[in-house]
Amino acid sequence: MSGRNNAVIHSNPPKSRSAYAFPTGPRLFRRRLFSHWREQSAIIRTAADWTVLLYIIIPGGLLGGRFYYGFWKGDMPAWTSFLPFMMIPLLFAILLVTGGMVLLLQEGDLLFLRQRQNWINSILLRGIIYSLIVTTLKIAAVFAVLLPFIIRGYGLSPGAAGSLLLLTITAGWSVKLLGHVVKVQRQGFRRWLWLIPAVTVPSGIYIRLALLWENSPLLLLAAAAVYAAVTVWAVRYRLRLRGTFLSDVREDYKQRMRIAGLLLRGVLDKPRPTRYRPWIFRKSQPLLSSTLPESRFTAAGIKALVRNPAHLKLYFAFTGVSMGALFIAPAFLRWILLIVLTLLMCYWLSSFWLLFAGDDYIGILPFTKSQKAEAGSKAIKILILPYTVVCSAVVFIPLYGWLGLLLFVPLGYGLGVFISRIYSTIRLTEH
Repeated sequence: MSGRNNAVIHSNPPKSRSAYAFPTGPRLFRRRLFSHWREQSAIIRTAADWTVLLYIIIPGGLLGGRFYYGFWKGDMPAWTSFLPFMMIPLLFAILLVTGGMVLLLQEGDLLFLRQRQNWINSILLRGIIYSLIVTTLKIAAVFAVLLPFIIRGYGLSPGAAGSLLLLTITAGWSVKLLGHVVKVQRQGFRRWLWLIPAVTVPSGIYIRLALLWENSPLLLLAAAAVYAAVTVWAVRYRLRLRGTFLSDVREDYKQRMRIAGLLLRGVLDKPRPTRYRPWIFRKSQPLLSSTLPESRFTAAGIKALVRNPAHLKLYFAFTGVSMGALFIAPAFLRWILLIVLTLLMCYWLSSFWLLFAGDDYIGILPFTKSQKAEAGSKAIKILILPYTVVCSAVVFIPLYGWLGLLLFVPLGYGLGVFISRIYSTIRLTEH
C-alpha cells in the first residue's frame, strides 16, 4: 500500500518554474513590450500605408538632411538673430511636460500576480526604465535638430551644449516621474492642485538654470546631478507605493492609446470621464421651493444641462461671444443685436428641452403634455435670465452710465421673461 502511495506521489511531481509560459517577471515584461510595439504599429498602419509613408519619408529625409547640412556649413537663417536664447529652454520645457509613463500593467495582474509582488515590482521598474529611455531618445532627437542653432546661432560651446542636453534629459526624467506619482495618487480637482506645481516647478527651475548658466558647463552638470538625484528618489518612492494599482492601469491605458486618440480625434467625440459624484449640485438638493411635479421636472432639466460639460461649455461660449459682439457693435445696433441673440439662445434652450423631455427614460414618467410644456417654460425662463442680465449689462452700462447700472437688471429680466414666454407658447405647446 505504501509503495502505491509513493508511486502516486512521484508520478505527480510539483510544477517547476520552467513549466509556466513566462517563468520570470523580466520575460513577462519583454513579452508585453513586444506586444505593445506591435499594437502601436498596427494602429499606425490603420491610418497610413507603409508604401505611402516611404514616398513621404525618403524625400522628406533627403530634403531635411540637405537643410540640416546647410545649417552647419552655410549661413544661418536671418530669423535666428531676432529670437532670444530663451526660446530654446521654453521649447524644451514644453517637450518635458508632454507625454507620460508606460508601465505595461494590465487589469488581470490584480488577480494573477497578486501573490507575486516581486513580479509586479519587476514590471514596474522595467516600465519606468523603458519610459525614461523613450523620454531620453525624444529629447535627444529634438536637441540634435536644434543643435546647429544652439552652437552656431547662439554661440554655446560644445561642452555647454552637452551639459545642457544632460540637464534637459534629467529634468525630463524628474518631471515625468513626479507627474506620474501625482496622477496615480490623486483624483478630481485635488489632482490638478498637486499636478500643476509638480510639473511647473521643476520645469520653471530648468528654464531659469538654462538661462542663468548657459555658458557654465560645470554648473549645468551640477544641476543635472541634482535632477538625477530627484529622479532616483522618485523611482524608489514609486516602487514603494501601494494601493494605486487601478490608477496605474488607467494611466497606462491612456498613454498606450494616445496615438489612437490622435488619429480618432476628428472622427469620434471624446468620451466623458466617469464621475461618481457631479461637480455641480453634488447633493442633488431641490432647486425650487415648490414640490409640484412640474417644478421637480423643471429642476431635473436644469440639472441635466448644467451637469453636462458639453452643454455647459456651449452656454458659456455663446454668452462670451455675445458679450464681445455687443461690446464692439455700434450703439444704435446693440438693442437689436441683444434681441436677436436672446432669440437664438432661447431657440437653443427650447431645443435642448425638447430633446430632454422626449428621452425614452423621461417617457416612463407619467407626465402629461401640458405638464411638460409648463415645466419647459419654467426651465427656459430660469436658464435664459443669467444670459439676458449679463448681456444687458454690456449694452446699458457703456451707453447710459449710472442709469444703465440701475436699469440693466430689471430690463434684462423683463427681456428674458418676455422672449422665453414667446418660445414656450410657440414651440413647447406644439410638441
